[in-house]
Amino acid sequence: MSETTSNLAGLDIVLGVSGGIAAYKAVDLASKLTQAGAKVHTVMTANACQLVGPKSFEAVTGLRVFTTLWNPSEEYKISHVNLANEAALVVVAPATANIIAKMANGICDDILSTTLCTCWAKPTLIAPAMNDNMWNNPAVQANADTLKKRGVKMVGPETGRLACGTEAVGRMSEPAQIIEALEKIAEKLKSGR
Repeated sequence: MSETTSNLAGLDIVLGVSGGIAAYKAVDLASKLTQAGAKVHTVMTANACQLVGPKSFEAVTGLRVFTTLWNPSEEYKISHVNLANEAALVVVAPATANIIAKMANGICDDILSTTLCTCWAKPTLIAPAMNDNMWNNPAVQANADTLKKRGVKMVGPETGRLACGTEAVGRMSEPAQIIEALEKIAEKLKSGR
């Protein structure tokens, strides 16, 4: 038995994956969360599925991945509502400009945005990832500020090599940094019980 137990152990976590190139890092994040003892429920946008396959997340979490609002419901449960009811906390990695805007404005037009809207009262962490011009856009900054004012936590974005080849701010934080931020949220969550 290890000397330290993760604050994430035993928690149901919704992992939202939106369509940024950093989606490949989300597979590693899902794996590390699962290794820490969390039950990871992955919700992917259609654009995320163009970059990394749902089967990768199923392989590392051992759980079904949600990619559409229109999957048949095995237990007559509404997926996004059931996920919100079960979740202890939510993480979106990568969080694109698009999903940040949807979160800030209550837009629900796919499985991820609808789940996030339903989970609004759950502790939430986002890990932005996008081109620096997008990140610095006043509309994106306003949306990020709106989320912060509503209590959404943020890790990153970091400065580094972006998919477009430039070195600038916009790179998604590494999974270890995201887990460190989630551990702090989980510690507060567990101590408040």
